[in-house]
Amino acid sequence: MIKKIKEIANNQLGTFVNVRRHLHANPELSFKEYNTCAFIKDYLKKIGIDEVNQIGETGVLGIIKGEKPGKTILLRADIDALPINTELQTDYKSKNEHVMHACGHDVHTTSLLFAASILNELKKEFSGIIRLLFQPGEEKMPGGATEMIKQGVLKPVPSAVLGQHVFPQIPVGKVGFRLGKFMASMDEIYITVKGKGGHGAMPETTIDPVFIACQIITLAQQLVSRVSNPKTPTVLSFGKIIGNGSVNVIPNEVYLEGTFRTVDEVWRKEALAKLKKMATSIAEGLGGSCEIKIINGYPFVFNSEELTSRAKLLAEDYLGKENVLDQEIWMASEDFAYYSHLAPSTFYLLGVQNKEAGINSGLHTPTFDVDERALETGAGLMAWLAINELKG
Repeated sequence: MIKKIKEIANNQLGTFVNVRRHLHANPELSFKEYNTCAFIKDYLKKIGIDEVNQIGETGVLGIIKGEKPGKTILLRADIDALPINTELQTDYKSKNEHVMHACGHDVHTTSLLFAASILNELKKEFSGIIRLLFQPGEEKMPGGATEMIKQGVLKPVPSAVLGQHVFPQIPVGKVGFRLGKFMASMDEIYITVKGKGGHGAMPETTIDPVFIACQIITLAQQLVSRVSNPKTPTVLSFGKIIGNGSVNVIPNEVYLEGTFRTVDEVWRKEALAKLKKMATSIAEGLGGSCEIKIINGYPFVFNSEELTSRAKLLAEDYLGKENVLDQEIWMASEDFAYYSHLAPSTFYLLGVQNKEAGINSGLHTPTFDVDERALETGAGLMAWLAINELKG
């Protein structure tokens, strides 16, 4: 079976490189993936998939039925892009201003289409049902996964949900697995610090919201350094500060945006409550006030230990033990997490790096690109894992 899958994957690589380049050149933002959705539906029909359904506004669910009844599994890819202007100088660079596949969702989508083509060719070799889920809106809360689940993609609950994510720190041809808790939860923090503006030369006549905001940012890190359990991965970062003053003008208010991430749901709830109380107390103690809004995002990704152990061993069979890596917890977040809390799931990393070719830019950067040989690895491995999961 490995030989058959690798032969099909090798023969079809050129075709799916072109698919990936089409998707990369025509990215669409979260929940606006109308052309991408149409392309996926047409392509699934083109390669002879048994059943193709649109889910919600822009999701797609394909169905491959094996030779006989059996288990059901779900393979998932996300399809949306990011609001980033590309700096690539390739023929397939984004045609859409301030929209780019800088997180590799074009690769995820292509890999699943590629895997679908392989599996459809081999469907007489297995029993059961494979659901192919092309999910919108991973990059924007509340996450497209929530909508897909509401639409019933997990009914009946599949015996396994498989997904992959490109990773520029891993060389092409290699993959990475982690059992148990893998990726962090994610919450958005919005704080407006209010004071009393005035002349920068007379701070005694003001209640300086810039100073207050700085204290909140600095002292809030105590949640990470002095309150959280050192064994629990935790990140608190502020990435946006707006104080509309000037060289000699202290503004009336300052606006902050940040993110909180961890892998413990009890600590997550406790920490956010402490953050809210701390920010309010600091502002009031310095004569000002603050309004804090917290939007709860995705939970942490949990990889079923039993399923992931099997998948890792199968990956070693398919790729060779030297090409299957153990991963640390990754503090990025993913709405694949929602599936992982409702069904046995595994989410693994696909290497796309090629330093010799200059392909090593990070995710969410304007120069992100991949070594396209990763498509052959990603699609072939996903097909191999799917067939074996159906066999049990």
